[in-house]
Amino acid sequence: MEERPETELISIPATPRGISTPEILTPTGQRSPRPPMPAKESKSATWTPSSFISPRFLSPIGTPMKRVLINMKGYLEEVGHLTKLNPQDAWLPITESRNGNAHYAAFHNLNAGVGFQALVLPVAFSFLGWGWGIFSLTVAYFWQLYTLWVLVQLHEAVPGKRYNRYIELAQAAFGEKLGVWLALFPTVYLSAGTATALILVGGQTMKLFFQIVCGPLCSSNPLTTVEWYLVFTSLCIVLSQLPNLNSIAGLSLVGAVTAITYSTMVWVLSVSQTRPAQISYEPISLPSVGASVFSVFNALGIIAFAFRGHNLVLEIQATMPSTFKNPAHVPMWKGAKVAYFFIAMCLFPIAIGGYWAYGNLMPSGGMLTALYEFHIHDISRGLLAVTFLLVVFNCLSSFQIYSMPVFDSFEASYTSRTNRPCSVWVRSGFRVFYGFLNLLIGVAFPFLSSLAGLLGGLTLPVTFAYPCFMWVLLKQPPKYSVSWYFHWILGWLGIAFSVAFTMGGIWSIITNGLKLKFFKPS
Repeated sequence: MEERPETELISIPATPRGISTPEILTPTGQRSPRPPMPAKESKSATWTPSSFISPRFLSPIGTPMKRVLINMKGYLEEVGHLTKLNPQDAWLPITESRNGNAHYAAFHNLNAGVGFQALVLPVAFSFLGWGWGIFSLTVAYFWQLYTLWVLVQLHEAVPGKRYNRYIELAQAAFGEKLGVWLALFPTVYLSAGTATALILVGGQTMKLFFQIVCGPLCSSNPLTTVEWYLVFTSLCIVLSQLPNLNSIAGLSLVGAVTAITYSTMVWVLSVSQTRPAQISYEPISLPSVGASVFSVFNALGIIAFAFRGHNLVLEIQATMPSTFKNPAHVPMWKGAKVAYFFIAMCLFPIAIGGYWAYGNLMPSGGMLTALYEFHIHDISRGLLAVTFLLVVFNCLSSFQIYSMPVFDSFEASYTSRTNRPCSVWVRSGFRVFYGFLNLLIGVAFPFLSSLAGLLGGLTLPVTFAYPCFMWVLLKQPPKYSVSWYFHWILGWLGIAFSVAFTMGGIWSIITNGLKLKFFKPS
């Protein structure tokens, strides 16, 4: 029988519905679409799971069977490796929807990376001065940008396994028990603790916004600060009913835009006004050498705390589809680069412009307190009101993305016990409970938002140290090579700085007392 030449074969394109995907329909009805198949693929000498399905192999087979095998070939080439799917992931908020993209990554990273902690950067400069302040901020920015890249690359460090959460990666690198011990507290604080601080900042900002807008027309019995906390928490709970991380992409966009806007307004309004009399740019001097050292450590802890969000990197990347030919780290890194460009455009002007405008007269509460104290009569009430309103919107948006890992943990515990997804009522109940729990913590400990130095030291390893250790333990570069030394040194420097900054934060608390310093009490 004469063999048919390969040029006479008819190419039958694979249709998107030719095979069923291995993914599970989620409770919200969303499904993660696979990216479209490329029209032509370049030849590769390496073996792929579909390399045995060649045109010569298919030539004697009938058309229906040929279509099935061609569709199978396209799917295998797209997947490239067998990912171990956990059915429970289809029920959880972080991994329920995997249709994220580079735009979503940019929105989420920018919303998580800029917040109230940026407004206290000039406070750190008042202890460090111009030179050391700018140097420390620059080093910290590029250090955390590198560790961000490390986390993005480690998301699929092991073929066939996606580390969808920071704790999962820590367990893979350090071991099941040690990974939990090392990563649990800092990641829980960076999620739940930040949410509590956002309630404090958002509630007090709403109170100031009301005072500015209402002015002398306010009633004789205005809402108390705790009541404003309750109003803000209620708004957060309403927005938290969005089911998963991808569903809050619009809120993250709002948070990103408002963060950029109010950050720019704060430093522009400060720089455009007349500087206070007796301003000085000499670092604040303290009576003893020990006090000066600890104050510097506390200031560096404030700078470290400004770079938060690494505890959310893997979670954001988990919302994206990933295949052998289209891995998730490509769109994730594209979005992260855009986000951190804008983060730099927010943090550096606030730190430099704020210190130029107020020098060592900068109040311990940061830029909003300085505007309120020095320029309440110089800047129009409309501009001040818009600035405070943007801060409120940003706090509402940031609350959602920082709370999502906690929602995920709640629902993971429930689904593992019941072996079924959370109903709408159970999911809503978890989120209402979480919101009011954060409110109670905030009312009981109203000084949380003022502990930037201490909290920066305690959570610093998540951003600056652990990613370096994870790289060595999972990627296993040659021992005593440049990469091996570089990551071990960088990691242990991060641990040392964490200890030093924590000591500086504790010293600051003992010296100044526990009090809410973000706003001037009214």
